[in-house]
Amino acid sequence: MGRTITLRSRVRTILATASVLGLGLLSPIAVHALKSPPAQGSSERTPLVVATTAGKLKGQAQTGYDAWLGIPYAATPTAADRWTAPRSAPSWTGIRDASRFGDRCAQPSGWDPGYEKAITTEDCLALNVYAPQGSRADAPVVVWIHGGGFFGGAGQDTDPRKFVQQTGAVVVTVNYRLGPLGYLNLPELRAENADGAGNYGLLDQQAALRWVRSNIGHFGGDAGNVTIAGQSAGGSSVCDQLASPTAKGLFARAVVMSGGCTLQSAAAGETQSRAFVKEIGCATAPDVLACLRTAPAAAIVAAQLKAPVRPSLGGAAFPTDPATAVQTGAFTKVPVMLGQTNSERGLFTFQNYDYLGTPMTADQYTQAVRSTYGTNAAEVLAEYPLTAYPTPGQAWTAVQNGSTSYDRQQLMARLSRWVPTYAYEFAESDTPHFTSIFRLQQQSATARDFPFGGAIHVDDLGYLWDYLGQTLPYDDDQLELSRQMIAFWDHFTTTGDPNGSGTPTWPKYRTQTGELMSLKACDTAPSGDRPPAACSKATRDFAQEHDLDFWQSLGSA
Repeated sequence: MGRTITLRSRVRTILATASVLGLGLLSPIAVHALKSPPAQGSSERTPLVVATTAGKLKGQAQTGYDAWLGIPYAATPTAADRWTAPRSAPSWTGIRDASRFGDRCAQPSGWDPGYEKAITTEDCLALNVYAPQGSRADAPVVVWIHGGGFFGGAGQDTDPRKFVQQTGAVVVTVNYRLGPLGYLNLPELRAENADGAGNYGLLDQQAALRWVRSNIGHFGGDAGNVTIAGQSAGGSSVCDQLASPTAKGLFARAVVMSGGCTLQSAAAGETQSRAFVKEIGCATAPDVLACLRTAPAAAIVAAQLKAPVRPSLGGAAFPTDPATAVQTGAFTKVPVMLGQTNSERGLFTFQNYDYLGTPMTADQYTQAVRSTYGTNAAEVLAEYPLTAYPTPGQAWTAVQNGSTSYDRQQLMARLSRWVPTYAYEFAESDTPHFTSIFRLQQQSATARDFPFGGAIHVDDLGYLWDYLGQTLPYDDDQLELSRQMIAFWDHFTTTGDPNGSGTPTWPKYRTQTGELMSLKACDTAPSGDRPPAACSKATRDFAQEHDLDFWQSLGSA
């Protein structure tokens, strides 16, 4: 499926180990500061002051770009305002300092740098604006929605400086409510909120987009040329916003990276929410909402580990499952770019089994197939027999990669019926994995020896911007791929079409051909007898590489 691991990856790892181990212990804010010293001769420069609808902001000049951080776009939703639609942020007098990130939204601890401890802050509805120095007026705007499974992450995880510097675009990154604080869905809450319970975090994203519409012109951005983009849960959020009537007019293009296109039903959301209410000890309270609204944030974060809550349908804002909307054409019709990595599920096999010290067994493989694929389990087990793979974990990764790729192909086909659709697969299988896995590989033989099977979930982000505040040790060909990918994204966010000078032709997706762009670097010759290059090209091999004829025969969509 990917290129054989080459000498360059081994040399790169040896050279990078010492520096990455040291750098990886810093928080994203500290790394941002280290990587972005003042430009030579700029020590006397006055930070930029920009007017917004709520008051003036003082940003900070970095090397080649300017940044305004921690800008409140909505009021703090605490106490009685928990589980309500976002309200406008209060205005201020004077000049507000915007040189530091706001707090991340409440969430459990995780393996990403900066998330070693649980976060219990609810005063978190802030965004960050990055603009090129001396930027022209009416620059394209990219609003980035972070991933993290709807229970983790923050806008500051993404440092878009290289994207801003290469493209001249204005980039906005956003915090939004997570976990139970973002998605609780109960009858009592539905009675309070016409926009619907179960999707407060998604409503936060819309509030941020409205802030952008009202204010981005002051930063050099074009409010009429906004692209919403996201990866994983952020990519799913983009598809949710496509289907939302109340988001119409807030963006002109959309990028869905490694994200699905569905929301669970209000009934499913209520089932999850009731389990959470029981876990936190409010199920028998005379007033359930009062109990929940007085519970400490730390208790909410702890309870969600045993009773997670995800977004669900409801109200005026999200009345229709996005999967239905893209099939019927009942969504905001803008150009769409979407795709995935070539081994999306390798990360999750590692995370759920080997990382915990319990590699998947043969019995677990059979059970996982049966519980996931139900009446089709026998056919799946026959198509992906354990005897064909070195380990049960690799068999499970292959199964999940196949079914996930089929679902993505179906989404590509459905969108392409209605809007210009450009599909891709990130197929740079020799890439250093994203920051958290790369660090683990330097520290742990389990991670170092695990057969991820190609480019895994999140690996593509580092080619567009620095993820989690760190730059990975890409070789020259991979740096050229990064330049090319940013050029593709630049063309798309500017015109709605990724094609432009200096890049290979990227055809619109059509079901008749199934042709998409394969994004990959070239393999550097040992003699170094040619300049760095990317080997991206349009291909029709996606279906064959992921066994999609088989999944089509099952009718799994």
